[in-house]
Amino acid sequence: MTTGRILVVDDEQSMCQYLSILLSKEGHEVITANSGAEALRQLSQEPVDVVMTDVRMPGMDGIQLLKGVRALDPELPVIMMTAYASEQTAIDAVNLGAFGYVMKHSKNDEYKMFVRNALQLRHAESENRQLKTELKRKKSKQQIIGQSTRMRSVFKMIDKIATTPATVLINGESGTGKELVARAIHDRSDRAGGPFVGINCAAIPETLLESQLFGHARGSFTGADRDHDGFCQQASGGTIFLDEIGEIPASTQVKLLRMLQEREVVPVGSTRPVKVDLRVIAATNRDLEAEVASGNFRTDLFFRLNVIPINLPALRERIEDIPLLVDHFLRKFLPDSYKGSLSGTLDDDALRCLQSYEWPGNVRELENVIERTCIMREDDVITVGDLPTPLNDSSGPLTMPSTLVGGMVSLEELERAHILQVLEAVGWHKKRAAEILEINPSTLYRKLLRYGVDQDEKDPSEAAPPVPEAGDADEAARVLDAVHSLEEESAREPANVE
Repeated sequence: MTTGRILVVDDEQSMCQYLSILLSKEGHEVITANSGAEALRQLSQEPVDVVMTDVRMPGMDGIQLLKGVRALDPELPVIMMTAYASEQTAIDAVNLGAFGYVMKHSKNDEYKMFVRNALQLRHAESENRQLKTELKRKKSKQQIIGQSTRMRSVFKMIDKIATTPATVLINGESGTGKELVARAIHDRSDRAGGPFVGINCAAIPETLLESQLFGHARGSFTGADRDHDGFCQQASGGTIFLDEIGEIPASTQVKLLRMLQEREVVPVGSTRPVKVDLRVIAATNRDLEAEVASGNFRTDLFFRLNVIPINLPALRERIEDIPLLVDHFLRKFLPDSYKGSLSGTLDDDALRCLQSYEWPGNVRELENVIERTCIMREDDVITVGDLPTPLNDSSGPLTMPSTLVGGMVSLEELERAHILQVLEAVGWHKKRAAEILEINPSTLYRKLLRYGVDQDEKDPSEAAPPVPEAGDADEAARVLDAVHSLEEESAREPANVE
């Protein structure tokens, strides 16, 4: 049998005692109140599952109490009790959202049945909310694709902070999925049932930004013919996502700081502050610390926003996730013909080409490329030739020719030889090689993919990398000097290579 916490409200003490004894025997926890005002005070302090209230009470009657209960918890079942079967107020109460009404001289079983049915409704609604929240969480997990170390760290951070009320600042280049991360935090939070209001601060003109964020009062400017709730008021009970926060002007920064500190806004044209209950998640592709140093962004606002920072990696820094992302987008853009096999839809050279590209537009650019390729492909299997020009112009693994034409080599051939020489000198310890080459390890990884070098067989053990001998280092320096010389020469005149 379903049991719960019942609040009985009646100005007659005897009725409260009677229902308390009756329902306690059924296993329910019963609390009582002798007035509507006292009942609302108790509800604001501790939750209950069902309210039973008399319709006629001095002071605040049952209808007024019903309205107050629905303001606190719209889904809380309220059972109205009346001494007269034809009393219109009891019928009106049902029309206003009461669970039902019961006669005061009803049999004990009728009281028990009403409470039992109300509790079942309460628990069903609670389970429904939990299922919706869980579905949102699963959906948000599916939307963010990645198994790299950097992305696993991001997922771990999302799970850790989602249930807290802390303000979050998401840093990342354009196209890295900052809004997806913000939605994932919201969907995993206690506010998942509330609204998620996302705005791009750079897309709203400066003259309208304050009104859009904080609202405006009627008559505050030409065309303001009615009061308007801003995005902050609309997000109350949920989350507001402020994308491109680094673009907001100084005048708006001051008012945003007040909202973060006081959790209240003052609409344009009004002097009366309005309380807002929301969580703030901001995002930027700028270096806000540099903006603070240059005086373009307020220091106090930065620290208010940067309570919990999340740094999203660029796609070029997690190229091991590219096959997963490609698979996801192929499923999206080839829903009928895609068989779930990446190798059967995209050949190895095309995948290698995708992994060696820099991706300045990050995941958004990759999605656009896959969509275009799915439309423009010539055959069932996507090849390098199906990829757009920026990718297929530099595609295909490069190999060192066995003979040099006219004694000349290209810059790419010389670079490959130099990288391989450094790797051999340090026992194929890629991190050490990247330090010597003065490049990022991910850049080295992409170049090796492009040159068709089998890295798995070359990876060293966990032992410390050997230190190159003096002769090796001198030779590497001479090769690097040759690369620089060729680069300077090529800037003046193209190399004579067939």
